[in-house]
Amino acid sequence: MDQILVRGGKPLGGTVEVSGSKNAALPILCAALLNEQPVTLRNVPALHDVAVISEVLRSLGARVQRNGDGSLTVDSAGINATAAPYELVNKMRASFLVLGPLLARFGVADVPLPGGCEIGARPVGEHLAAMRALGADMSMDAGLIKARARKLTGADMYLNVASVGATENAVMAATLADGVTTIRNAAMEPEVTDLCHFLMRCGVRISGAGTKTITVHGQPRISAAVDYSVIPDRIEAGTYLLALVGTGGEGTVHGARPDHLDALVIKLREMGVAIEHGEDWISVSPSRRLKSVVINTDVYPGFPTDLQPQMTAVLTAARGSSTVSETIFENRLTHVPELVRMGARIQLMGHIAVIEGPSEGDELSNPGSSFGCGLSGAPVEAHDLRCAAALVIAGLMARGETRVDGLRHLLRGYEQLPEKITALGGEVSYASSSTDPAVALPDPAASTVA
Repeated sequence: MDQILVRGGKPLGGTVEVSGSKNAALPILCAALLNEQPVTLRNVPALHDVAVISEVLRSLGARVQRNGDGSLTVDSAGINATAAPYELVNKMRASFLVLGPLLARFGVADVPLPGGCEIGARPVGEHLAAMRALGADMSMDAGLIKARARKLTGADMYLNVASVGATENAVMAATLADGVTTIRNAAMEPEVTDLCHFLMRCGVRISGAGTKTITVHGQPRISAAVDYSVIPDRIEAGTYLLALVGTGGEGTVHGARPDHLDALVIKLREMGVAIEHGEDWISVSPSRRLKSVVINTDVYPGFPTDLQPQMTAVLTAARGSSTVSETIFENRLTHVPELVRMGARIQLMGHIAVIEGPSEGDELSNPGSSFGCGLSGAPVEAHDLRCAAALVIAGLMARGETRVDGLRHLLRGYEQLPEKITALGGEVSYASSSTDPAVALPDPAASTVA
């Protein structure tokens, strides 16, 4: 298994640029299936997940090409299939987002139940209920979701859970429905808003994006050549901010939008971190002593579950007792035993982690680690994407060398992470478990070139 090699114990500092949002790019790529004209997307990160969704679109007959300027062009005029292949959808949950566009445009969609990170059961019931509300006949056979509709009809629907994916599938399906669709208890995440803005650029009338009620005016077809830039990745931005804070460094993250990271900014200030920001950047200057805080994950605009593991790692350096409650995914505390392996003092009680920060003597007994946090490098294993990011941050905070198994997870969500950490003064590289030297890995964007 390929690994991430981290050498820690020194503060990060400087500036880093955030890539485009993976979680916004993936549904927008699926939404390109609705458009009969070519779509050019900018600021799309070169990641494994983007490569997978590109292959899904190609399997349906779309042309997907990575251009010389880094943009992606999607041409869905030649779609000739409505069944997404199991071997691709099983790799990544976001592939299930082809359901709404295929059903809306062709009246037929066969999509396998999705796979993805090991962070708990994420049922697709809300997706199916939304399609039924629009008039589709939904059935399941041997793990394959079959959707059929002669013509979708606008509806007034209520999501029992404010699911991001279900909201996105409902919005996309509603664009070609006959009449007006109102989606209540919609997810308010910035990635949902970005999808709505893309569809509006395609000519679809949508109101309420970013609120709990989204209204979509359906139309017979979408045929508009569009050039659109994806929003910056707020989770990547938060990860680098937490890496700076956790190592006791100071620096600026460009592409970090404060309006997308309110909950994180508030908690960092509670911890004693000095923060300055502009429209698209955030600077941090940590105090010498971080303070303990209480974290409860929640849907947006609450504290992001996707930043909880990284924050947990940083809180090992906060004086006192911190509490982290994970309310979104039942299996999103797999990083805790790995942090304990590195010397963290964390007690797990169901979905709650109680973190005891460094004692007065830790700084003297462990001078090579940030804030005297007590962490030491160790071999650890990442079980999902954000767990991998948390363990990288812990490795940067720790004394000595940390080897993180699970590189495949990190490649799903962070573009050029070693280069960006190196630019901040850290030491992170990819390595093979069979050899000591860092090894060159294939470009995750390579398969997105037609």
